[in-house]
Amino acid sequence: MSKRVLLQGNEAVVEGALAAGMRFFAGYPITPSTEIAEQASLRLPLCDGHFIQMEDEISSMAAVIGASAAGVKSMTATSGPGFSLKQENIGYACLSEIPCVIVDVQRSGPSTGLPTSPSQGDYMQARWGTHGDHPVIALSPSSVGECYTLTVRAFDLSEKYRTPVILLMDEIIGHLREGVELPGKITPAERPVYEDPECLRHPYHIPEGAWVPGMKPFGQGEFYNVTGLIHDEEGFPTNSNEAARRLVRRLLDKIEKNYDDIVTVEEFMTEDADTLIVCFGGTARAAKEAVLEARAAGVRAGLFRPVTVWPFPEKELFALSGRVKRILTVEHNDGQMAREVERAVRGRCETAFLGKIDGSVITPREILEAVKEGRRNGK
Repeated sequence: MSKRVLLQGNEAVVEGALAAGMRFFAGYPITPSTEIAEQASLRLPLCDGHFIQMEDEISSMAAVIGASAAGVKSMTATSGPGFSLKQENIGYACLSEIPCVIVDVQRSGPSTGLPTSPSQGDYMQARWGTHGDHPVIALSPSSVGECYTLTVRAFDLSEKYRTPVILLMDEIIGHLREGVELPGKITPAERPVYEDPECLRHPYHIPEGAWVPGMKPFGQGEFYNVTGLIHDEEGFPTNSNEAARRLVRRLLDKIEKNYDDIVTVEEFMTEDADTLIVCFGGTARAAKEAVLEARAAGVRAGLFRPVTVWPFPEKELFALSGRVKRILTVEHNDGQMAREVERAVRGRCETAFLGKIDGSVITPREILEAVKEGRRNGK
Protein backbone atom coordinates (compact mmCIF):
# COMPACT_ATOMS: atom_id res chain seq x y z
CA MET A 1 0.00 0.00 0.00
CA SER A 2 1.33 3.44 -0.92
CA LYS A 3 1.79 6.19 1.66
CA ARG A 4 2.08 9.97 1.43
CA VAL A 5 4.98 11.61 3.23
CA LEU A 6 6.80 14.93 3.37
CA LEU A 7 10.37 14.45 2.18
CA GLN A 8 13.39 16.41 1.05
CA GLY A 9 14.80 15.40 -2.32
CA ASN A 10 17.99 14.05 -0.74
CA GLU A 11 15.95 12.02 1.74
CA ALA A 12 13.81 10.58 -1.05
CA VAL A 13 16.95 9.34 -2.78
CA VAL A 14 17.82 7.23 0.26
CA GLU A 15 14.29 5.83 0.51
CA GLY A 16 14.36 4.92 -3.18
CA ALA A 17 17.77 3.30 -2.84
CA LEU A 18 16.61 1.17 0.08
CA ALA A 19 13.50 0.12 -1.84
CA ALA A 20 15.76 -0.90 -4.75
CA GLY A 21 17.84 -3.10 -2.44
CA MET A 22 20.79 -0.83 -1.60
CA ARG A 23 22.55 -2.26 1.45
CA PHE A 24 25.93 -0.50 1.33
CA PHE A 25 26.79 3.18 1.21
CA ALA A 26 30.26 4.69 1.32
CA GLY A 27 30.72 8.43 1.12
CA TYR A 28 32.24 11.62 2.40
CA PRO A 29 30.11 14.59 3.49
CA ILE A 30 29.92 17.46 1.01
CA THR A 31 27.29 20.18 0.55
CA PRO A 32 24.63 20.00 -0.89
CA SER A 33 24.50 16.17 -0.83
CA THR A 34 25.32 15.64 2.85
CA GLU A 35 21.74 14.75 3.85
CA ILE A 36 21.99 11.63 1.69
CA ALA A 37 24.92 10.34 3.73
CA GLU A 38 23.25 11.36 6.99
CA GLN A 39 20.01 9.60 6.13
CA ALA A 40 21.83 6.50 4.87
CA SER A 41 23.77 6.30 8.13
CA LEU A 42 20.48 6.22 10.05
CA ARG A 43 18.45 3.95 7.77
CA LEU A 44 20.90 1.30 6.62
CA PRO A 45 21.59 -0.29 10.05
CA LEU A 46 17.82 -0.81 10.40
CA CYS A 47 17.78 -2.77 7.11
CA ASP A 48 20.74 -5.06 7.83
CA GLY A 49 22.88 -2.76 5.69
CA HIS A 50 26.18 -0.99 6.19
CA PHE A 51 27.19 2.67 6.10
CA ILE A 52 30.79 3.80 6.16
CA GLN A 53 32.24 7.30 6.02
CA MET A 54 35.49 7.06 4.10
CA GLU A 55 38.46 9.39 4.31
CA ASP A 56 37.71 10.99 0.93
CA GLU A 57 35.68 10.67 -2.26
CA ILE A 58 38.27 8.53 -4.04
CA SER A 59 38.18 5.82 -1.39
CA SER A 60 34.39 6.10 -1.18
CA MET A 61 34.06 5.14 -4.83
CA ALA A 62 36.56 2.31 -4.39
CA ALA A 63 34.63 0.92 -1.42
CA VAL A 64 31.38 1.00 -3.40
CA ILE A 65 33.04 -0.94 -6.23
CA GLY A 66 34.37 -3.55 -3.81
CA ALA A 67 31.02 -4.04 -2.09
CA SER A 68 29.19 -4.32 -5.40
CA ALA A 69 31.69 -6.85 -6.75
CA ALA A 70 30.87 -8.97 -3.69
CA GLY A 71 27.17 -8.86 -4.67
CA VAL A 72 25.81 -6.02 -2.53
CA LYS A 73 23.86 -3.22 -4.19
CA SER A 74 25.91 -0.11 -3.44
CA MET A 75 25.68 3.66 -3.73
CA THR A 76 27.64 6.81 -3.02
CA ALA A 77 26.68 10.48 -3.11
CA THR A 78 28.70 13.64 -3.65
CA SER A 79 28.76 17.14 -5.11
CA GLY A 80 31.06 19.31 -7.21
CA PRO A 81 34.74 18.61 -6.41
CA GLY A 82 33.85 15.20 -4.98
CA PHE A 83 32.37 14.12 -8.30
CA SER A 84 35.64 15.09 -9.97
CA LEU A 85 37.60 12.94 -7.53
CA LYS A 86 35.44 9.90 -8.20
CA GLN A 87 36.00 9.89 -11.96
CA GLU A 88 38.97 7.51 -12.19
CA ASN A 89 37.18 4.83 -10.20
CA ILE A 90 33.96 5.39 -12.16
CA GLY A 91 35.99 4.51 -15.25
CA TYR A 92 37.26 1.41 -13.46
CA ALA A 93 33.69 0.33 -12.74
CA CYS A 94 32.74 0.91 -16.40
CA LEU A 95 35.49 -1.33 -17.72
CA SER A 96 35.19 -4.03 -15.06
CA GLU A 97 31.38 -3.92 -15.43
CA ILE A 98 30.57 -3.52 -11.76
CA PRO A 99 27.12 -2.02 -11.15
CA CYS A 100 26.77 0.92 -8.74
CA VAL A 101 24.89 4.21 -8.39
CA ILE A 102 26.58 7.61 -8.01
CA VAL A 103 24.45 10.55 -6.89
CA ASP A 104 25.80 13.98 -7.82
CA VAL A 105 23.88 16.88 -6.28
CA GLN A 106 25.32 19.65 -8.44
CA ARG A 107 26.47 22.96 -6.98
CA SER A 108 28.11 26.09 -8.37
CA GLY A 109 31.75 25.88 -9.42
CA PRO A 110 34.49 25.67 -10.59
CA SER A 111 36.57 24.43 -7.64
CA THR A 112 34.91 25.05 -4.28
CA GLY A 113 32.62 27.60 -5.94
CA LEU A 114 29.39 28.39 -4.10
CA PRO A 115 28.75 25.23 -2.06
CA THR A 116 25.13 26.03 -1.16
CA SER A 117 24.03 27.47 -4.51
CA PRO A 118 22.39 25.64 -7.43
CA SER A 119 24.08 24.76 -10.69
CA GLN A 120 23.91 22.23 -13.50
CA GLY A 121 27.54 22.58 -14.48
CA ASP A 122 28.38 18.87 -14.19
CA TYR A 123 26.26 17.87 -17.18
CA MET A 124 29.18 17.28 -19.54
CA GLN A 125 31.33 15.85 -16.74
CA ALA A 126 28.70 13.17 -16.17
CA ARG A 127 29.27 12.00 -19.74
CA TRP A 128 32.95 12.70 -20.31
CA GLY A 129 34.42 12.96 -16.81
CA THR A 130 36.42 9.76 -16.97
CA HIS A 131 38.91 9.26 -19.79
CA GLY A 132 38.56 7.00 -22.79
CA ASP A 133 35.49 5.75 -24.63
CA HIS A 134 33.00 4.43 -22.14
CA PRO A 135 29.24 3.99 -21.70
CA VAL A 136 27.23 6.30 -19.45
CA ILE A 137 23.68 6.31 -18.16
CA ALA A 138 22.61 9.44 -16.26
CA LEU A 139 19.14 10.31 -14.98
CA SER A 140 17.95 13.68 -13.68
CA PRO A 141 14.90 14.18 -11.41
CA SER A 142 12.82 17.36 -11.34
CA SER A 143 10.70 16.55 -8.27
CA VAL A 144 11.01 14.86 -4.90
CA GLY A 145 8.84 12.04 -6.17
CA GLU A 146 11.24 11.46 -9.05
CA CYS A 147 14.17 11.43 -6.62
CA TYR A 148 12.58 8.25 -5.30
CA THR A 149 11.46 6.64 -8.55
CA LEU A 150 14.58 7.51 -10.55
CA THR A 151 16.84 6.19 -7.79
CA VAL A 152 15.02 2.88 -8.07
CA ARG A 153 15.39 3.03 -11.85
CA ALA A 154 19.08 3.92 -11.54
CA PHE A 155 19.69 0.73 -9.56
CA ASP A 156 17.63 -1.35 -11.98
CA LEU A 157 19.51 -0.06 -15.03
CA SER A 158 22.84 -0.44 -13.27
CA GLU A 159 22.18 -4.07 -12.42
CA LYS A 160 20.65 -4.94 -15.81
CA TYR A 161 23.51 -3.48 -17.83
CA ARG A 162 26.28 -3.97 -15.25
CA THR A 163 27.44 -0.37 -15.39
CA PRO A 164 27.67 2.68 -13.13
CA VAL A 165 24.57 4.88 -13.31
CA ILE A 166 24.67 8.55 -12.33
CA LEU A 167 21.73 10.27 -10.67
CA LEU A 168 22.45 13.82 -11.79
CA MET A 169 20.57 16.03 -9.36
CA ASP A 170 20.97 19.70 -8.48
CA GLU A 171 20.72 21.72 -5.29
CA ILE A 172 17.25 22.94 -6.26
CA ILE A 173 15.79 19.44 -6.08
CA GLY A 174 18.13 18.04 -3.43
CA HIS A 175 16.94 20.57 -0.85
CA LEU A 176 13.34 20.86 -2.01
CA ARG A 177 10.65 19.53 0.34
CA GLU A 178 7.26 18.44 -0.92
CA GLY A 179 4.64 15.81 -0.35
CA VAL A 180 5.25 12.61 -2.26
CA GLU A 181 3.32 9.38 -2.70
CA LEU A 182 5.67 6.48 -2.05
CA PRO A 183 4.61 3.26 -3.77
CA GLY A 184 4.11 0.04 -1.88
CA LYS A 185 6.42 -2.92 -2.23
CA ILE A 186 8.41 -2.91 -5.46
CA THR A 187 10.29 -5.72 -7.18
CA PRO A 188 13.80 -4.45 -7.91
CA ALA A 189 15.87 -5.77 -10.79
CA GLU A 190 18.74 -8.14 -10.09
CA ARG A 191 21.99 -8.46 -12.00
CA PRO A 192 22.32 -11.36 -14.42
CA VAL A 193 24.14 -14.48 -13.20
CA TYR A 194 24.77 -17.34 -15.62
CA GLU A 195 25.29 -20.94 -14.54
CA ASP A 196 26.62 -22.00 -17.93
CA PRO A 197 29.95 -23.84 -17.43
CA GLU A 198 31.62 -21.65 -20.05
CA CYS A 199 30.52 -18.54 -18.15
CA LEU A 200 31.78 -19.96 -14.86
CA ARG A 201 35.20 -20.67 -16.38
CA HIS A 202 35.30 -17.33 -18.21
CA PRO A 203 33.53 -14.67 -16.12
CA TYR A 204 33.47 -12.10 -18.95
CA HIS A 205 32.10 -14.55 -21.50
CA ILE A 206 28.92 -13.28 -23.16
CA PRO A 207 26.35 -15.96 -24.06
CA GLU A 208 24.62 -15.79 -27.44
CA GLY A 209 22.03 -13.02 -27.48
CA ALA A 210 23.26 -11.37 -24.27
CA TRP A 211 24.82 -7.94 -23.79
CA VAL A 212 26.45 -8.24 -20.40
CA PRO A 213 28.44 -10.90 -18.53
CA GLY A 214 26.66 -12.90 -15.83
CA MET A 215 29.40 -13.15 -13.23
CA LYS A 216 28.58 -14.52 -9.81
CA PRO A 217 29.37 -12.20 -6.89
CA PHE A 218 33.09 -12.38 -6.20
CA GLY A 219 33.88 -15.05 -3.65
CA GLN A 220 30.57 -16.87 -3.82
CA GLY A 221 32.03 -20.09 -5.12
CA GLU A 222 33.98 -18.45 -7.93
CA PHE A 223 37.18 -16.42 -7.98
CA TYR A 224 38.20 -14.37 -10.99
CA ASN A 225 40.48 -11.50 -11.89
CA VAL A 226 39.09 -7.96 -11.77
CA THR A 227 41.17 -5.25 -13.41
CA GLY A 228 40.95 -1.78 -14.87
CA LEU A 229 43.09 -2.93 -17.78
CA ILE A 230 41.71 -4.18 -21.09
CA HIS A 231 41.04 -7.83 -20.33
CA ASP A 232 40.11 -11.10 -21.96
CA GLU A 233 37.11 -13.28 -21.11
CA GLU A 234 38.90 -14.64 -18.04
CA GLY A 235 39.42 -11.11 -16.72
CA PHE A 236 43.18 -11.06 -17.20
CA PRO A 237 44.97 -8.12 -18.87
CA THR A 238 45.77 -8.37 -22.56
CA ASN A 239 47.52 -6.14 -25.10
CA SER A 240 45.54 -7.62 -27.98
CA ASN A 241 44.19 -4.86 -30.23
CA GLU A 242 41.35 -7.10 -31.34
CA ALA A 243 40.39 -7.93 -27.76
CA ALA A 244 40.43 -4.21 -26.93
CA ARG A 245 38.22 -3.39 -29.90
CA ARG A 246 35.70 -6.13 -29.05
CA LEU A 247 35.53 -5.22 -25.37
CA VAL A 248 35.15 -1.45 -25.72
CA ARG A 249 32.73 -1.81 -28.64
CA ARG A 250 30.57 -4.16 -26.58
CA LEU A 251 30.61 -1.78 -23.60
CA LEU A 252 29.37 1.02 -25.83
CA ASP A 253 26.88 -1.15 -27.70
CA LYS A 254 25.19 -2.50 -24.59
CA ILE A 255 23.98 1.06 -23.95
CA GLU A 256 23.63 2.37 -27.51
CA LYS A 257 21.78 -0.70 -28.80
CA ASN A 258 19.33 -0.53 -25.88
CA TYR A 259 18.55 3.17 -26.29
CA ASP A 260 14.78 2.62 -26.32
CA ASP A 261 14.89 0.73 -23.03
CA ILE A 262 17.05 3.33 -21.31
CA VAL A 263 15.95 6.75 -22.59
CA THR A 264 12.85 8.46 -21.21
CA VAL A 265 11.60 12.04 -21.65
CA GLU A 266 8.77 14.27 -20.49
CA GLU A 267 6.77 16.37 -22.96
CA PHE A 268 4.44 19.11 -21.76
CA MET A 269 2.11 20.91 -24.18
CA THR A 270 4.25 20.07 -27.21
CA GLU A 271 1.40 18.99 -29.51
CA ASP A 272 0.90 22.40 -31.13
CA ALA A 273 3.95 24.27 -29.79
CA ASP A 274 5.91 26.59 -32.05
CA THR A 275 8.42 27.43 -29.29
CA LEU A 276 9.98 24.51 -27.43
CA ILE A 277 11.78 24.95 -24.11
CA VAL A 278 14.39 22.26 -23.42
CA CYS A 279 15.73 21.85 -19.90
CA PHE A 280 16.43 19.23 -17.24
CA GLY A 281 16.39 18.72 -13.48
CA GLY A 282 15.25 21.52 -11.21
CA THR A 283 15.16 24.04 -14.05
CA ALA A 284 12.08 22.29 -15.45
CA ARG A 285 9.92 23.55 -12.59
CA ALA A 286 10.39 27.17 -13.60
CA ALA A 287 10.14 26.25 -17.29
CA LYS A 288 6.79 24.51 -16.83
CA GLU A 289 5.35 27.61 -15.15
CA ALA A 290 6.75 29.74 -17.99
CA VAL A 291 4.96 27.51 -20.52
CA LEU A 292 1.65 28.04 -18.71
CA GLU A 293 2.18 31.82 -18.57
CA ALA A 294 3.16 31.90 -22.25
CA ARG A 295 0.01 30.01 -23.20
CA ALA A 296 -2.05 32.49 -21.19
CA ALA A 297 -0.41 35.29 -23.22
CA GLY A 298 -1.23 33.58 -26.51
CA VAL A 299 2.23 32.13 -27.16
CA ARG A 300 2.23 28.44 -28.06
CA ALA A 301 5.12 27.20 -25.92
CA GLY A 302 5.91 23.64 -24.87
CA LEU A 303 8.41 21.82 -22.68
CA PHE A 304 10.76 18.98 -23.58
CA ARG A 305 12.60 17.52 -20.58
CA PRO A 306 15.19 14.76 -20.90
CA VAL A 307 14.67 12.48 -17.90
CA THR A 308 17.50 10.32 -19.16
CA VAL A 309 20.09 13.01 -19.82
CA TRP A 310 22.70 10.48 -21.05
CA PRO A 311 22.31 8.95 -23.54
CA PHE A 312 20.91 12.25 -24.82
CA PRO A 313 17.38 11.73 -26.25
CA GLU A 314 18.29 12.99 -29.69
CA LYS A 315 15.77 10.85 -31.60
CA GLU A 316 12.83 12.33 -29.71
CA LEU A 317 14.14 15.90 -29.94
CA PHE A 318 14.95 15.56 -33.64
CA ALA A 319 11.37 14.48 -34.31
CA LEU A 320 10.01 17.53 -32.44
CA SER A 321 12.41 19.92 -34.17
CA GLY A 322 10.59 19.34 -37.43
CA ARG A 323 7.34 20.65 -35.93
CA VAL A 324 8.46 23.77 -34.03
CA LYS A 325 9.88 27.11 -35.17
CA ARG A 326 12.43 27.60 -32.42
CA ILE A 327 14.02 25.85 -29.44
CA LEU A 328 15.14 27.63 -26.28
CA THR A 329 17.51 25.65 -24.06
CA VAL A 330 17.40 26.75 -20.42
CA GLU A 331 19.97 25.49 -17.90
CA HIS A 332 22.00 26.59 -14.90
CA ASN A 333 25.34 26.61 -16.72
CA ASP A 334 26.93 28.29 -19.74
CA GLY A 335 25.27 26.13 -22.37
CA GLN A 336 26.32 22.50 -21.90
CA MET A 337 23.09 20.77 -22.90
CA ALA A 338 22.50 23.54 -25.47
CA ARG A 339 25.38 22.08 -27.50
CA GLU A 340 23.70 18.67 -27.52
CA VAL A 341 20.42 20.29 -28.57
CA GLU A 342 22.09 22.01 -31.53
CA ARG A 343 23.77 18.76 -32.53
CA ALA A 344 20.51 16.80 -32.35
CA VAL A 345 18.41 19.41 -34.18
CA ARG A 346 20.86 19.62 -37.11
CA GLY A 347 19.67 23.05 -38.19
CA ARG A 348 16.01 22.11 -38.67
CA CYS A 349 14.85 25.08 -36.59
CA GLU A 350 16.24 28.15 -34.82
CA THR A 351 17.93 27.61 -31.45
CA ALA A 352 18.57 29.97 -28.52
CA PHE A 353 19.97 29.69 -25.01
CA LEU A 354 19.22 31.09 -21.55
CA GLY A 355 21.55 30.26 -18.68
CA LYS A 356 22.89 31.42 -15.33
CA ILE A 357 26.31 30.85 -13.74
CA ASP A 358 26.05 33.14 -10.69
CA GLY A 359 24.44 30.74 -8.23
CA SER A 360 20.97 32.29 -8.49
CA VAL A 361 17.86 30.55 -9.82
CA ILE A 362 16.35 31.14 -13.26
CA THR A 363 12.78 32.36 -12.78
CA PRO A 364 9.65 31.66 -14.85
CA ARG A 365 9.50 35.37 -15.76
CA GLU A 366 13.05 35.28 -17.19
CA ILE A 367 12.19 32.23 -19.28
CA LEU A 368 8.96 33.83 -20.47
CA GLU A 369 10.79 37.00 -21.51
CA ALA A 370 13.33 34.91 -23.47
CA VAL A 371 10.47 33.12 -25.23
CA LYS A 372 8.77 36.42 -26.11
CA GLU A 373 12.04 38.02 -27.21
CA GLY A 374 12.70 35.19 -29.62
CA ARG A 375 9.18 35.56 -30.98
CA ARG A 376 9.58 39.32 -31.50
CA ASN A 377 12.89 38.84 -33.30
CA GLY A 378 11.47 36.06 -35.45
CA LYS A 379 14.03 33.62 -34.07
